[in-house]
Amino acid sequence: MFEKLTIRRRKLIALAMAAAVILTAAFCFFRFHDNRQFLALTEDIFSEELQGNTLNLHYTIAHPENYGLGNYQVALPCYSLESRQAGQETLNDYLSRLTKLSPGRLSRENKYTYTLLSAYLQNTLRESAFSYYNEPLAPSSGMQSELPILLAEYTFRSERDVKDYLALLDQTDEYFASLFQYEKEKKQAGLLQSDASLQKVRTQCDTILSAGELAQGTHFLQTTFAERLIPLMENGTLTEEKAQSYIADNSRLLSTVMLPAYGKLSADLVQLMGNGSVPAGLCSLPQGKEYYSLLVRTNTGSSLNMEQIKALLYPKFEEEYEMLHTMLLSSENVIDTLGANLDGALFPYTSPEDMIADLQSRMSDSFPAFNDQKGKGYPGLTIKAVSESLENYSAPAFYLTPPLDDTDSNVIYINRKSTPAGLELYTTLAHEGYPGHLYQSVYSQQQMEADGSNPVRQILWYGGYLEGWALYVEFISYDYASQLMTQRGLEDAAYAYEIEKHSRNMQLCLYSILDIAIHYDGATYEQVHNVLSSFGLSNPKATRAVYDYIAEEPANYLKYYLGYMEILRLKENARTAWQKDYSDYKFHQFFLESGPSDFASLEAALTPSSDRP
Repeated sequence: MFEKLTIRRRKLIALAMAAAVILTAAFCFFRFHDNRQFLALTEDIFSEELQGNTLNLHYTIAHPENYGLGNYQVALPCYSLESRQAGQETLNDYLSRLTKLSPGRLSRENKYTYTLLSAYLQNTLRESAFSYYNEPLAPSSGMQSELPILLAEYTFRSERDVKDYLALLDQTDEYFASLFQYEKEKKQAGLLQSDASLQKVRTQCDTILSAGELAQGTHFLQTTFAERLIPLMENGTLTEEKAQSYIADNSRLLSTVMLPAYGKLSADLVQLMGNGSVPAGLCSLPQGKEYYSLLVRTNTGSSLNMEQIKALLYPKFEEEYEMLHTMLLSSENVIDTLGANLDGALFPYTSPEDMIADLQSRMSDSFPAFNDQKGKGYPGLTIKAVSESLENYSAPAFYLTPPLDDTDSNVIYINRKSTPAGLELYTTLAHEGYPGHLYQSVYSQQQMEADGSNPVRQILWYGGYLEGWALYVEFISYDYASQLMTQRGLEDAAYAYEIEKHSRNMQLCLYSILDIAIHYDGATYEQVHNVLSSFGLSNPKATRAVYDYIAEEPANYLKYYLGYMEILRLKENARTAWQKDYSDYKFHQFFLESGPSDFASLEAALTPSSDRP
């Protein structure tokens, strides 16, 4: 009897072991299958998204052939109703394929990317349902002013790049015509921007290119084109004769295609004017509050609802206001010395290069160094001035993110008209350069390349992560500037810089509150004017400029300031979770190595038990 039981037990154990082997094999098979299918899906998304927009392709990867994209056709993403519907169908297809996969079977890296991609696609699909709420011709950030900058910085690494650039120029008439068609449909839907905003766009179209400059060959799209050909001549890619031929083609296309395209767009927009409206918040539109809430989520990467965001901003404003009030009352002569010490003449450095070097030195203890495989220390950086013809329409400064496979090519533009010297230039370079956009972009890209991260992450945009970080380190740079002045015995200047830091913090917090007030709560210009007047900004021209900008650029201030506040929240949660292991250096390393993400995913990645990438 005992022997029979033993034999039966052995058979059961053998069967159990066989079943376990089969289950393990099945799990391994499905794990392999899901990972393979996920990679196939992300490759399709990466390929399809970039091949439809040559500008995005060029600015995302330097060598498309290394990513299987060598056979692309040059294209600007012209709008049409059919293309919009096709885009929605494509999004649905992506989501359908994604939901068929089990994230539990994916590798740790793929699972994190799955989480990001799923939320990103869902938000993009929700946003696409608001067909005519987007504004590609916004006065401050529309393609009428962005396109010339993107063309001026279109890097020529090969002769094909030159040909692609010229092909893009040749499509600008069709591109602008498609944007006008979109604006016509916006008007039919009752969602057109105001006459005042349209007039700003028309003014830009009439001045960004001029026949006089083009005839003289002095327009920046002519001079920068010739400059970019020089390295190709020096390395033997182009002969001087071929280069001159391309220079002639560029001038011809600018005069016969791009200039008329701008002129036609300006003239066509007149047809849409006449409703007499002025800029107003999104909440004045049907479903405007819903769209604004979604826009805030997609622009910032924050999962907080509007009431939670208000609950974050209002106490912060009071905190900064009280701090500033206390500092201004701390000395009888502080007001008298404040203006003098903020004068650029007192700042020890005048050149952007010296300021960058100082920032790099001061950040070294709290921020991780680059993965310096080439022994260069820092990636290449060129600092340029914005062309005079674009000064009125450009931000005070901006950084162009390099391709993921060419992080040694970095450019920061400075708008000399709106960025003076001294402290403001120093903190601007911190925002755009070190430890800001340039540092974060290159560090994260190098890290993701070293980890073998999925390239699809390069096309997932998280404004709050990027701009929040730049603002976070910009405020740190005020402390650096204060240290710099203290080291030189200029205590009044150091104190003035600390005051300026809190003043800027309070101002951006206030503008973020006004962003919500205008677009979600329906605040009028008169109400905004009264609020700004209570804080000393009472000039109607100035308050109108603030109101109009916020009305025309919904969620823009929140992209910066809410992103900054989310980083502060994340930092405190890291301090709680890591306890004695916490340091600013470790937090910065975690944030940068996680790569661009939404804040819910970053929060989940804080603890060791989570699927941290």
